[in-house]
Amino acid sequence: MNITCRLARVDERDTLEALQRRASLKDEFYREQLLSLPGALELPSGFIEQGLVIVAEDSDRPLGFAVVLFPSAGRSELEGLFVDPPYWRQGVGTLLIGATLAHAKAAGARHIDVVASPTAREFYECCGFYITGEARTTFGPALAMTRSVNTTED
Repeated sequence: MNITCRLARVDERDTLEALQRRASLKDEFYREQLLSLPGALELPSGFIEQGLVIVAEDSDRPLGFAVVLFPSAGRSELEGLFVDPPYWRQGVGTLLIGATLAHAKAAGARHIDVVASPTAREFYECCGFYITGEARTTFGPALAMTRSVNTTED
């Protein structure tokens, strides 16, 4: 595979939402809550229009995407990271983390935060994030994690 990352296009929103749905519902941890909340699996077109969505693709086929927000000076937030289940454990998520860190750094952020499902803990720790506390989400318990956007720091 020759995976590259780029900013999402508005015309691929439906494709990305379908990918998000497949990835989100594959993990049983929040499945029941996601299915019970209309709109929980939507990707706001405004995120794409603002350049906040990064897509990992191979031959123009989206394999995953990440959403990075900038809620405060010096900090960014990884709002979501989704990889199509057939491509799990093939480096797509790690590549998206790298692209997200570069995007956040270019925007002036020094740190990136994520509220993650406990099932994603090992992945994020392998990507240099560390736990800063617990969080409650609409879907249930989660982990608050952070890391520097400087790829040489952990």
